[in-house]
Amino acid sequence: MFPLKDDNPAALPPMITVALIAACVLVFFWQLSLGQAQQAAVFAFGTVPAVLFGLAELPPELQLIPAELTLVTSMFMHGGWMHIIGNMLYLWIFGNNVEDAMGHVRFIVFYLVCGLAAVLAHALPGPESTVPMIGASGAISGVLGAYLLLYPHARVLVAIPFGFIIQTFYLPAVAVLGLWFVIQLLNSATTAAEGGGVAWGAHIGGFVAGMLLVPLFKRRDVPLWQRPGR
Repeated sequence: MFPLKDDNPAALPPMITVALIAACVLVFFWQLSLGQAQQAAVFAFGTVPAVLFGLAELPPELQLIPAELTLVTSMFMHGGWMHIIGNMLYLWIFGNNVEDAMGHVRFIVFYLVCGLAAVLAHALPGPESTVPMIGASGAISGVLGAYLLLYPHARVLVAIPFGFIIQTFYLPAVAVLGLWFVIQLLNSATTAAEGGGVAWGAHIGGFVAGMLLVPLFKRRDVPLWQRPGR
């Protein structure tokens, strides 16, 4: 199931959402320009849990920034076309409304805090891991968690493939995002023993952080659990 758009117009121009998308895209093209040096950049600017917690060190030539700063830089890097397209699609669909509910400044702080929570949710269970984590998925998961509490009744247009036929129809956001979260939980449970791959724990951590933080970051005049027409 792939979300395509929602029917939830925003009053404020999504300046921060667009800026975040632009930043991620620019960083991705910079990564592509590196050629064979891309993997080195992933280790230098991605979050390596063992390095973050002082259990390992990168080679001197890759120690370009403090390990703590990679908590932020890792959010703007991606591992391939599908990775960045999927993340930016979710951010474009759901980010504008969350930004609208919080305002520009609160939204960027919320986004970064959710991203930090997601990275830590991934790193803390396996502090000895030397596999770098990159991607905006954790921060965007926070946006999804916030959207679920803010606009559960908004309609989301989704595409579902049935063999060679793709059907599109609207579902309530609570169904789309609730199912998304259940899938993250199932994938986390079934792949917990494997290394590398998708950081399911980061998705879960970011989503939960978003749900917990949205009451603190939303404007006072914006209610939770809004119904259509409000």
